[in-house]
Amino acid sequence: MDLDIVGISRLQFATTALYHFLFVPLTLGLSILLAVMETIYVATRRPVWRQIVKFFGVLFGINFAVGVGTGLVMEFQFGMNWSYYSHYVGDIFGAPLAFEALMAFFLEATLVGMFFFGWDRITPKQHLIVTWAMAIGTNLSAMWILIANGWMQYPTGSQLNPHTLRMEMDSIWGVITSPVAQAKFLHTVTAGYTYGAIFVIGISAWFLLKKHHQEMARRAIIAASAFGLCASLLLVFMGDESGYLVGKHQPGKMAAIEAIWETEPAPAAFNVIAFPDQEARKNHYTIHIPWIMGLMGTRSTSKQIPGFNDIVKDAANHVRTGIAAYDALQQIRALKGKPVSAELQKRWDETSSKLGYALLLKRYVDDPRQATDAQIQQAADDTIPQVAPLFWSFRLMVALGALFVALTGGFFYLAAVRGKQLENYKWLLWLAVFSIPLPLVAIEMGWFVAEYGRQPWAIEGVLPVAVAVSNLGAGTVLFTLLGFIALYTVLLVVMLRLLLAAIRKGPDPRDLEALPGDTPMPTLVAAANATA
Repeated sequence: MDLDIVGISRLQFATTALYHFLFVPLTLGLSILLAVMETIYVATRRPVWRQIVKFFGVLFGINFAVGVGTGLVMEFQFGMNWSYYSHYVGDIFGAPLAFEALMAFFLEATLVGMFFFGWDRITPKQHLIVTWAMAIGTNLSAMWILIANGWMQYPTGSQLNPHTLRMEMDSIWGVITSPVAQAKFLHTVTAGYTYGAIFVIGISAWFLLKKHHQEMARRAIIAASAFGLCASLLLVFMGDESGYLVGKHQPGKMAAIEAIWETEPAPAAFNVIAFPDQEARKNHYTIHIPWIMGLMGTRSTSKQIPGFNDIVKDAANHVRTGIAAYDALQQIRALKGKPVSAELQKRWDETSSKLGYALLLKRYVDDPRQATDAQIQQAADDTIPQVAPLFWSFRLMVALGALFVALTGGFFYLAAVRGKQLENYKWLLWLAVFSIPLPLVAIEMGWFVAEYGRQPWAIEGVLPVAVAVSNLGAGTVLFTLLGFIALYTVLLVVMLRLLLAAIRKGPDPRDLEALPGDTPMPTLVAAANATA
């Protein structure tokens, strides 16, 4: 990535987004898991479950606060660093962002406050309702962001107004129910659920290794492993569905993920290992499995997955069609609101869907109508993202996903099905502890594949990144980038210190005291007091 204004603006947004998403998945996963465990408490009225919920609720609160703080900046970046993007698609992109802001800063924040301060003020059943409402609100807040991002991947329910040069929404239902947006939402939240489960299992495993709060840790592991096994299996299913939709709507990204240069006879083989050569447009030392990619990517044995050489040829044709659309657009705008002839309107209607490809030429020529054949080919070549980083990032994500299925399944089998004493499996407990950050690695790799694989588009097929950027000095953006890195690093360190301090302190033994209606557990109270 060149460190011009476009490159630095991309790097700044990528940095803040990746930092922010260190906190979001745990918020999504822990909120639902807290609701599940509090449901067990209300159903059984065993104080140990209230203790579990209140302890992990503290960790949830620390993570939630930092996540909200890091997310605030990103919405301002759209207007500051990506001003033409905001002008071009703000009528559509702004709607889900507004819904998200209302839910995050009003509904979600209010319910989080009620969760923490309502324990002694409302009944257990009322508090359970608050916890579930908080969990649902947290996930709905994420849904609106992912609808917005899904529209960037697959713009639907909208069209460009040639008079205002703004994308306008013609069906909000089409934007909300986009299959790409819904699959992205389910894929993202199930990743968060998996992370929440791994987080609870890992911390509980640490308590077992240190022989602290063992009764609480055993129960937490049973609940989290059952929840995590379901979530990780659903994650695999949604990952497969997301991959299918990528192949259907973003063939360039699919070709990059699988390093497909030449279109193969259907069904395509799956490249397990390959070393892509971007310059030569071929792979070295490839190990592949016949048929698998075709079956996964097309759900058939007869449909092909296009390779980059064919994709680039199609892109060159799209650029030429886009030039015709650009010419029609300039003629319409020259009329300054006067009636458009039927012939000109027809030409615009037939070519406008490819206008974005003409805008790819803006990197090389001010007026796309003056582009040479060499520049058209250059713009078409730009539709190939960097293949090697995408190829290996995707495989790392998939490998970690398989690990999470095995880890949650193993804990569930040993703790819930077999009733084994987990303290006898120290290697497994240590594996759980060291696995705590691994879901974050997988999630960040997933976002890298989703966003970097969309290059050179800010909006797939509609608006190139190079056109969407603000006209700022590269030095200004670089200065703010360094400032964000410093600030976010401090916030991350503070959060980790707070989390570690809360974990070392452990649950409050007073939370084991029976409330009216609870099942008394004096043995557990005495054991907890002795540990404290």
